[in-house]
Amino acid sequence: MNILIVEDEAHAAELLKDLIENQSNFSVVSIQDSIESTIDYLNNAQDGINLIFMDIQLADGQCFEIFNHVEVSVPIVFCTAHDEYIMQAFKSNGIDYILKPFDDNEVLKAIEKVKRIQSSFLKNAMDSYENIQSIFQGSKTFQKTIIAEARGKMCPIEVKDILLFHLENETINIYSVDQKVYVLFKTMNEIEEMVDDKRFFRINRQMIINRDAVKFVEPHFNRKVSVHATIPIQKEIIVSRLKVTPFMNWLENPV
Repeated sequence: MNILIVEDEAHAAELLKDLIENQSNFSVVSIQDSIESTIDYLNNAQDGINLIFMDIQLADGQCFEIFNHVEVSVPIVFCTAHDEYIMQAFKSNGIDYILKPFDDNEVLKAIEKVKRIQSSFLKNAMDSYENIQSIFQGSKTFQKTIIAEARGKMCPIEVKDILLFHLENETINIYSVDQKVYVLFKTMNEIEEMVDDKRFFRINRQMIINRDAVKFVEPHFNRKVSVHATIPIQKEIIVSRLKVTPFMNWLENPV
């Protein structure tokens, strides 16, 4: 965690810095000693900090003046020798309030509070993301039938009966369970969007394979994998090196 200290007393700033950096994964990236320098720093480097320890009474005025010149989105632990500013502090992104002179335990308590807040926020954010993701995944529908050409005729084919999509010479050939070959006038990217990724996997730039087409796999040259299909296909089916691990994971997780 990157921390900014705003403190005009050099000794107090160094003491606070030592207390903070005794904690694992906590680093003081800058110490500012005035309203003016803090405004300048926050205008240029706020994205790089996660927490601010800020003295209220600075040499050139009260720190609250800073918020009139720059929007601060980083949580703040306020530090002061007086407790008369508590309400104003908590209206200015304050998450805690430490009285000076600094007490080791109070500083550590403030740091632990920040950790708890971050942990809770991260968990809630991840839960929200997973809920949203499950909603979208649950509502997504995949094409059940596609129209492909065979000997000049346009034929409807159930997607579940397609074992392999193969791009060759700018034409996509479809190999079906009835061992027929059809021609499809779409791109590989369009096909990926059409089919269920729990059933189909793009093993390389030219091929998308159905789980039901995989009879067994074996090692191939240069850490690739060769797939042997459940029906005769006069094409070498090779999983590209970068796709081997996700492909094997996909195989282990049935529909």
